Amino acid sequence: MNSIQELFQKKDKNLLSIYFTCGYPKLDDTTKVITALEKSAVDFIEVGLPYSDPLADGPTIQDSSQKALENGINLDLVFEQLMEVKGSNKTPLVLMGYLNQMLKYGEDKFCQKVVECGIDTVILPDLPMVEFENHYKALFEKYGITNVFLITPHTSEERIRKIDSYSKAFIYVVASASITGAKGDISNNQVAYFERIKNMNLQSKLIIGFGISDKQTFTTACNYANGTIIGSAFIKYLGKNGVDKIDDFIKPIIS
Repeated sequence: MNSIQELFQKKDKNLLSIYFTCGYPKLDDTTKVITALEKSAVDFIEVGLPYSDPLADGPTIQDSSQKALENGINLDLVFEQLMEVKGSNKTPLVLMGYLNQMLKYGEDKFCQKVVECGIDTVILPDLPMVEFENHYKALFEKYGITNVFLITPHTSEERIRKIDSYSKAFIYVVASASITGAKGDISNNQVAYFERIKNMNLQSKLIIGFGISDKQTFTTACNYANGTIIGSAFIKYLGKNGVDKIDDFIKPIIS
């Protein structure tokens, strides 16, 4: 059983995950953000690996990645920073990056480092299903790592069912067919999409992301899923207010 499955055994409604970019706003802020988020009582943390050519990220997260890279962040340093909080942090961490980062770093080396840091769940948005089935499923099983798949409003029922059969943590329900970023209130079309996925009665837990930004969108999304991930809105707040006031962002959402 992985850390996310254990989390769902304790709590399976109204979960809040926060995405942040390692090495942002400052190079040494990775551990500070994780520590502050744990103190603020978020349910799990999505650890973003800065990347120069992101597939799914909007301008806000792209900008944070660029600044983190300019700060001097790299995968070796990310793993060093994550090791610093391994003994103290009890909030599950999910690593979010891109396939090319793992390929360049070395597949086995990457997986070894992930596990050494106490992480057992990853999100690789650009990992093709066929590549997962033919190679990465066995590789991840070798290291005890669970991969999280994303679905969008355009994902076919057949593919969703297949993803459901492979999922051991949760299915990432992308709220709209677009890149990350706050987009205002949740639309009627999005609600219909959420209802459609909910009514499929999948075996997997559902976490909604992309466009979730405040208490209103968090509460609405949680009516159709087990929880949500907030990314861009938090990155914007972090860039303006720094690490010391993270709790002021989280409390109004979960209160």
